[in-house]
Amino acid sequence: MDHHSPNPESPTAPGSGGSGGGASSSAGGSGVQPQTPSRYEAQKRRDWNTFGQYLRNHRPPLSLSQCSGAHVLEFLRYLDQFGKTKVHTASCPFFGHPNPPAPCPCPLRQAWGSLDALVGRLRAAFEEHGGRPESNPFAARAVRLFLREVREHQARARGVSYEKKKRKKPTAGPGGAEASGSGPQPPPPPPPAGAAC
Repeated sequence: MDHHSPNPESPTAPGSGGSGGGASSSAGGSGVQPQTPSRYEAQKRRDWNTFGQYLRNHRPPLSLSQCSGAHVLEFLRYLDQFGKTKVHTASCPFFGHPNPPAPCPCPLRQAWGSLDALVGRLRAAFEEHGGRPESNPFAARAVRLFLREVREHQARARGVSYEKKKRKKPTAGPGGAEASGSGPQPPPPPPPAGAAC
């Protein structure tokens, strides 16, 4: 397939910001300065433009109404060429090691978390652009299964666990210090908009 490269940084940047609810790009009518879109909204717009460019460059070109879950999978595989995550093959001596001690020729791929967040943003954008929820290709079962497969494969290949960490229980330490999790920990990444895996 002959495609022009989309914005390669777009799919690799995980979704950020909170809920991403409500479009914030409406220009206030009474001389009020238009609100700057959130990082999530800006990323979602870039992702949507990238996907639109992919459909236009498809051979033959595709309209949004022709787009299916199979085309979404094709798009996600296409994005692997812009990936920055080393995914070891089963024959690599570093298979299963999260921090390999030396370089290896294994391919770079899109990280599962980036793909998962990307699909969530595109799923929301599809409906915001008039698509019907029941025909949303980003919500197709094949796409959910693909993401699960990528997650499991990358977890094995890179020795990374994607299980939710539950070990942060408040414990009364000897000095009475509370471990309630109110310290400077990074917040967990928000789930992709509208994801139901």
